Amino acid sequence: MEGAEVSLNSDWQSFLNESLDEKTIFTYIQGLEEIISNLKPRTLTEKRRMSLAKQHLREVKRYARKMQTEVTVLQEKLQILEESVGDE
Repeated sequence: MEGAEVSLNSDWQSFLNESLDEKTIFTYIQGLEEIISNLKPRTLTEKRRMSLAKQHLREVKRYARKMQTEVTVLQEKLQILEESVGDE
């Protein structure tokens, strides 16, 4: 039983790593944009919901870009810190 758990855990970790390598948040956002753009609202209520969904997706994209920028800055700061510790 324990061997199966280890195999399952390693399979799960490999899946997670593969998914992280291949997909970014922007991939998911693009997929959602495509889905929303292909939907055809039939009522005024559906049109309003679609409009709201598009607006929310734009906000998500904006926040994702902001977070990506912050991550990049933090990675650069970390690299500088690691280099300064390595030089000592």
